Amino acid sequence: MSSSLVETVDVNAPLSVSWALWSDVTRWPAFLSHVRRVDPLGGQRFAWQLELPGADKNFVAELTEVIPEDRIAWRTVEGAEHAGVVTFHRLSDTTSRVTLQIEYDPKGFIEHLGALTNLDSVLANYDLGEFQKLAETTAAS
Repeated sequence: MSSSLVETVDVNAPLSVSWALWSDVTRWPAFLSHVRRVDPLGGQRFAWQLELPGADKNFVAELTEVIPEDRIAWRTVEGAEHAGVVTFHRLSDTTSRVTLQIEYDPKGFIEHLGALTNLDSVLANYDLGEFQKLAETTAAS
C-alpha cells in the first residue's frame, strides 16, 4: 500500500530565499526534524539518514529534476522507497509558498500506523513550520 502527503506553507520571505534554503540539500537537517544527515555522493545522489518514530532509515536518493526557483524532485535509488517534489510559488516580492509532496511505501507496523493516523502529515507540517521560521529569519537578516 502506497501513501502520499501534500502539505503547503506560506512564507514571509522572497521566493529567492525559500529556494536558496531548499536547493542546498545538505541544509535540510536544519529544518526537517527527522533528517539527521544528508551527504553528497557525487552527481545528483545523496546518502540520507532519517530518524523516525520507531524506525531509523538509511537510503540513497537522487535529484531527478531541479528547475531553479520552481521545483526540486527526487526519488530513492537504494533503501527505503519514496519520491518527492518541492514546488515554489512567488506570491509577492516578499512572500512565497512552498508545497511538499511525498509518495512512499510504508514498511512495518509503525510506518503503517503513521500513515493511517496522519502522523506523517503532522511531522510534515511541523517541518514546514521550522522551514518557515528559518526562511523568515534569513530574509529579515
